This record gives sequence, structure tokens and C-alpha cells, in this order.
Amino acid sequence: MSHHPLLFRGLKQVSGADYVQRCVIKAIKNDIVVISMHTNMDNAKYGVNWKIAEKLGLTDVNFFAAKSMDGIEAGSGVIGSLPEAMAADDFILMVKKRFGVECAMCNQLLRRPIRKVAICGGAGDFLLDDAVSQGADAFITGEMHYHQYFDYEQKIQICVIGHYQSEQYTSEVFRDIIQKECPGVQTFIAETNTNPILYI
Repeated sequence: MSHHPLLFRGLKQVSGADYVQRCVIKAIKNDIVVISMHTNMDNAKYGVNWKIAEKLGLTDVNFFAAKSMDGIEAGSGVIGSLPEAMAADDFILMVKKRFGVECAMCNQLLRRPIRKVAICGGAGDFLLDDAVSQGADAFITGEMHYHQYFDYEQKIQICVIGHYQSEQYTSEVFRDIIQKECPGVQTFIAETNTNPILYI
């Protein structure tokens, strides 16, 4: 089971010519079913963004871009509060430590304490204005386009930690669901790091 799908584009051949094809061959030969819960888990209550909030110790977590999907409460991002307000530099150091990132891309350091934090794992820059309108002091995401950093100085602390890094704990969500819904089924979290981006 994975968050990001193995196949983002249809395969015209399965020859082992690349990483994706080799994974498909291995799965077929070993009778392995690959299930990927991408946007489902991005938008689900207690999904990707809730796990990020949990890792940061946020309280009073709720959707801030809520929507209804087939009558089920869902949303693209969450917002919550830190147990105590923090200075911007301390906040960024804490985020880096919790997510094991080498560097974070940020805008100008906020000169007021950070307490309210908005989150959207992966490519969440489309929610930046929603985070501002919800009164967030900081916005954490995995990716953001260059031009979106402009004009937010002292409005909100932007903290971009990498797409893979922001979603790395999603496997824990899958494990917990399987263990709860299918008692007795063995679950293992893969230790393979499939992030293709290196910070050098």
C-alpha cells in the first residue's frame, strides 16, 4: 500500500526498462496487489495533514479548506495550534527536526510569535491565501512556486520542507487503519527511501 501511485502515466510496455516497470514486474511475479490512496488520503480526516499536525503536536486541528465528498467531511488542508507560541526561527528549527529535513525554504522570518499553524502536505501552495484568511501565523507545505513567496512578508511564515518529507509519515496512517480494521494482519512499514531529490 502506498500514498503516491506507482503509475502516474499509463505504461505502453512492461520491459523492465525503468524503475516503475521493474516494480510492476516484481509485483506481478510475486502476486502482490499495489493499492495507492493519493488524493483520498490527502483530503481525508485523520489523513496526511492530520498526521503532520500530530507530529508537530498541534491541538484543535480542523480542516481550513473544508469540502464534502459524497457526504463525508473532507478538506485539502488543516489548521491547529501549537501548545505554546514560538519565535519564527525556533519554529522552523522544530519543524526541520521533527521531519528530519536538511533545509527548509522560508520567506522573511515573522516578527510576531507563531501559534496558529496551517498545513497542506505535498504541493499545497494553492492554499496559501486560505491560510492567511484563516489567521494562520505559519503555513507548512511540501512545495511552493517561486513567485508565491512574494508579498507575504510579515503576513505569514512560509515553511516549505519538501514534497516527500511532508508526506513521509503517511505510511503510519495506513498501518494504523489496517491494524484497527484487520486485526491479525501483519503490517510492515518499508524502510526504502524513494525520494529522488537530493540536497547537496
